Amino acid sequence: MKTKMDIPDKEGRKRLVIVGGGFGGLKLARKLRSDKFQIVLLDKNNHHIFQPLLYQVATAGIEPSAISFPYRKIFKKRKHFHIRICEAQRVIPEDNILETSIGALSYDYLVVSTGCRTNYFGNDGLSQRTMALKNTAEALFNRNQILESFEKAQNTSNLEKRKRLMTFVIVGGGATGIELSGALAEMKKFVLPQDYPDLDMNLMRIILVDGAPRLLSAFSKKSSEEVANYLLKRDVEIITSVQVTNYENGTMTLSDNSTLETMNVFWVAGVRANSIDGLAKEAYGPGNRLLVDLYNCVQGYNNIFAIGDTALMISKEYPKGHPQVVQPAIQQARNLIQNLDRKERGLEMQPFVYHNKGSMATIGRNHAVVELKNLRFGGFPAWAVWLFIHLMSIVGVKNRLFIFVDWMWSYFTYDPSLRVIIKPLRRDKP
Repeated sequence: MKTKMDIPDKEGRKRLVIVGGGFGGLKLARKLRSDKFQIVLLDKNNHHIFQPLLYQVATAGIEPSAISFPYRKIFKKRKHFHIRICEAQRVIPEDNILETSIGALSYDYLVVSTGCRTNYFGNDGLSQRTMALKNTAEALFNRNQILESFEKAQNTSNLEKRKRLMTFVIVGGGATGIELSGALAEMKKFVLPQDYPDLDMNLMRIILVDGAPRLLSAFSKKSSEEVANYLLKRDVEIITSVQVTNYENGTMTLSDNSTLETMNVFWVAGVRANSIDGLAKEAYGPGNRLLVDLYNCVQGYNNIFAIGDTALMISKEYPKGHPQVVQPAIQQARNLIQNLDRKERGLEMQPFVYHNKGSMATIGRNHAVVELKNLRFGGFPAWAVWLFIHLMSIVGVKNRLFIFVDWMWSYFTYDPSLRVIIKPLRRDKP
């Protein structure tokens, strides 16, 4: 057993441990104000990240600080609330103990809200050779990679090497894939020709690869066609119904035996839940998600809950579980807040019912697609809705202002001014 983590509570409140400060965990931590609980929030980072806009950090559209907000600033006035920056490693449910990288912590209630990581579908070697987009560090690495590729392309006289450096392959045709493709297409049209006048931008290729027959497979066929047509007009090459079998030494091999020569591969093809270890084998479902009942209680346990991307609630309407997007996580957190209070008062808990508010994805300047329950639209109105919803979802008025200014500056000048290569400091070991 690890050393015990010391978080005293003189008044003897029940301890609620939340693992992960993503959308679900943050909502639960912010809105659960019952004096019956001592709340402990655990996260590997000291800040919440607005992941839907990470692709704009990667393409030099906004700064990472604009979509990040420190937990200690959010909760600075909360009583009976504690934050620990660490990694949750294993739960010992029979003892109500959670082992972390800084010690063991007892709990009365445990909420697993650990989100997802990139899924390489068994080919984990790709994680070292491709670019993921799940956190700030990855987004900054991607930004450096994009900008350095053009610097290297300008410095080489080898035409084939230059072509590989200026070829960008995005694997995954979901919302992140098409948003990233659209952002790169806008850079190619508006930004890069000004920064690199000596380079022939006709050599730059943006290739979107997806294993499904069409892009945005979770959307309607009409939206998929609209997105594909828009990207094709922006010179994005689209390859569907094929999988990536290998990528090594600048050569990508596809399942139809064709190859692509590139030094830049973004892998946004899927996700896998970051479910915590230590629970019974029967508690884990497909994609490493935790099987939960209608109250988000993990199968086989009465005081361990899971919400958001890591929770798998199977129902008639959602036989594969709820979509791993923001809204289910937030709605599950709201439901759990009520149920924890009801549980403490000896009342029956209320089942979770997901209200699908629709889906949206932006493709680029003045264009997006929005699908509501009985309404679908695209173009500029959809783009305006996408901007508003994302802007209002960001934590902090100051952050919203910064992003709004960046967006407006880029919109009217066609020139985002954040193309800075920031390399990590490397010190020689003594």
